[in-house]
Amino acid sequence: MKRAIPIARVIVIILITVSSSFRSFSQSITIRNKVEIGVGLGPLIFLGDLGGAKGLGRTFIKDIDYPLTKLSKGLFISVAPREWIGFRVAINSGVLEGDDKQAPNKGGDEVFRLQRNLNFKTNLLEGYGAVEFYPSVFLEQYEELKGKFRPYGVIGVGVYRFNPKTQDNSGNWVALQPLHTEGQGFPQYPDRKAYKLTQMEIPMGFGFKYYLKENMFVGIEVLHRKLFTDYVDDVSTNYIDPIYFDQNLSPANAALARQLNYRGTFQWATTRPSAIVGEKRGDPKQNDAYFSTILRLGWRLREMSGAERQLRCPLYY
Repeated sequence: MKRAIPIARVIVIILITVSSSFRSFSQSITIRNKVEIGVGLGPLIFLGDLGGAKGLGRTFIKDIDYPLTKLSKGLFISVAPREWIGFRVAINSGVLEGDDKQAPNKGGDEVFRLQRNLNFKTNLLEGYGAVEFYPSVFLEQYEELKGKFRPYGVIGVGVYRFNPKTQDNSGNWVALQPLHTEGQGFPQYPDRKAYKLTQMEIPMGFGFKYYLKENMFVGIEVLHRKLFTDYVDDVSTNYIDPIYFDQNLSPANAALARQLNYRGTFQWATTRPSAIVGEKRGDPKQNDAYFSTILRLGWRLREMSGAERQLRCPLYY
């Protein structure tokens, strides 16, 4: 798993800068500061080690398990000091899921995933700040918003919370991170650091808005999240010797870890159980990721007229 300490420092600096900008904007909402609020709803799709399409594992939409797609729900607010740029804060929730049983049985490389037979599910909560860019504003020929179509790009930084789980042999959902299924954090595997359940992300994407009225718009947005861990699904590298579960975990957790670490149906492993140690369990070359395609509905808050601003109470303004 790649370390991201320098990136995290940069992200903190960006967050402080964006936060300062929002505080500055919130002090005075004038004709130059446009505030929009809204909701979003749409499919949330996980891209990780489990499941996937036929053949070797591939990236992005070529490896999507559509039956496992869940809905993302969210709220957002954006402040635009100019029409061509906006600063957004958003919060979203949803579910990410992956299952090797979704891999098709075409006789190719995907058979490995079918026989690996792992699965996971996690609730997801994320919050982020982002910058929106509207390049088409410079080509617009009139000021009114109604009927305008505005494409845009967006990029930011955020934080998300996850907690991968799977079902044990009794059907109970079990949290996987405390079981250290790949030896994460064990002294016998110093290169495998224990992963945290709250981590940083970089959301980036594009979309468009269409203004139904001066103060109301609909839109669609595709937002990809670059992550800095390969353990959202608790799968990344090789099988470990299960003896280390007994040496590092409580008896109860060691028994669960033994049960959930290897759930495969490899015929050769049935006759030689010890041969699974060191064999491939996941692909550490690429971190996990997820993306959403969101239908957005938003409202632009009404601005004060010149007369209204002159009548504002000086005690509060």
